[in-house]
Amino acid sequence: MRSFSLDAIRAAALLEEKAKEVPKAELDEHFQSGYGIFAGSDVRWAKLRFTPARARWVSSEDWHPKQRSRFEADGSYVLEVPYADDRELVMDILKFGAEVEVLAPVELRNKVRDKLRAAAASY
Repeated sequence: MRSFSLDAIRAAALLEEKAKEVPKAELDEHFQSGYGIFAGSDVRWAKLRFTPARARWVSSEDWHPKQRSRFEADGSYVLEVPYADDRELVMDILKFGAEVEVLAPVELRNKVRDKLRAAAASY
């Protein structure tokens, strides 16, 4: 099974063979295991802390059906989302700049840090 953006389709063709029917539960298990368009069985959890200034907006967003979240006493917002492949998640984290911190896992934190350093080096 694959996931892709509909706007990536350049052409379509009608085939003789019938499409394989896949039960909804199987589709959900495969495609909703991780974050965004990337599925997989090696699911990890990202733990992100958003600043109080960004918390109001992020708290109203649905990042994943299984996300967990809470507000902290200082007004910051902690969001946890499952992911199997970090490519799309890293892009979404980067758009928040200094208003988000990756708390865990360390591999994701390091990847985001390295991307931010590389971006800063361009300026």
